[in-house]
Amino acid sequence: MLAKVNTWLQRRIAILTPLSLVLGVMFHQVGEQLLFIVSWLFAFMTFVGSLGMNAKETKMVVKYPSFILASIAFLHILMPIWAYFLSTLFFDDHLLTVGFVLAVAIPTGVTSIIWVSITRGNLPLCLSIILLDTLLAPIILPAIIHVVAGERIAVDTTSLIVNLLWMIVLPTILGIVLNELTKGKVQTTWVPKLAPFSKLSLFAIVGINGSAAAPYVKVISWELVGVIALILFIAVSGYAGALTMGHLLWKDPDIATTFMYVAGMRNIATGVVVATTFFPAKVVLPVVFGMLFQQILASFYSKVAARYRAYQVRAA
Repeated sequence: MLAKVNTWLQRRIAILTPLSLVLGVMFHQVGEQLLFIVSWLFAFMTFVGSLGMNAKETKMVVKYPSFILASIAFLHILMPIWAYFLSTLFFDDHLLTVGFVLAVAIPTGVTSIIWVSITRGNLPLCLSIILLDTLLAPIILPAIIHVVAGERIAVDTTSLIVNLLWMIVLPTILGIVLNELTKGKVQTTWVPKLAPFSKLSLFAIVGINGSAAAPYVKVISWELVGVIALILFIAVSGYAGALTMGHLLWKDPDIATTFMYVAGMRNIATGVVVATTFFPAKVVLPVVFGMLFQQILASFYSKVAARYRAYQVRAA
């Protein structure tokens, strides 16, 4: 029964995510009262996602050092610079700039595992960068935020680091330890039962945090349209840039496709929680809307990856 529910939710994630946001905006009075559970929900999501990881993934760091370094550079240097440039070009609003940078500076998305599997990429390599990037989040993300926000926005860096440790690092380590202790059995016993609740947690996080963006979303303005259009363009260019970079560096469809997803996708729920917890509400806008397009673009680029693979096979 739970497996069927999980499959149903997975197939409709691209529809249910924006629907959750709409409901969050419509019933923002309820969402505002539930903000205290968001960190708990996210920690649970992280824990469930990490149950499929193990210590062996770290070996891929030694085997593919160029992939690891390129992924970190693309995720946390190139894309934040790109987002900063475009947001300052089109908007004269420092809060929005911080929001755009935060939307792309957060760790790579765990759901990239699904799409790498679908497109026949290198799954162990995908898992290794997810694990490494997740563990580095409490170091990298506060550093980027400090550079972008500067002194114009007061950020409690210590609380931010503690929050990231609680939401991401500790649940990840716990999941890996359980997977190791049970010799992988937890993947077949716990994960199928917990997976649908993990997805429901995602929808709840989007809905609850949508309440913070309600004042800006309820009134359609040209600025709001511009924010949506720009975050969509940044997401599209992120996937395209990652695939192009992957091809130029490795010319291997397995590696290039994997790079496209780990560099193109984001654990956006992290950004939403951080934005609503540590920044004014307007910072949430680019982050929340970035969540709406992620699964749709992942599906579109799976077709691009298939054509790229076919082209590489013909060229060989």
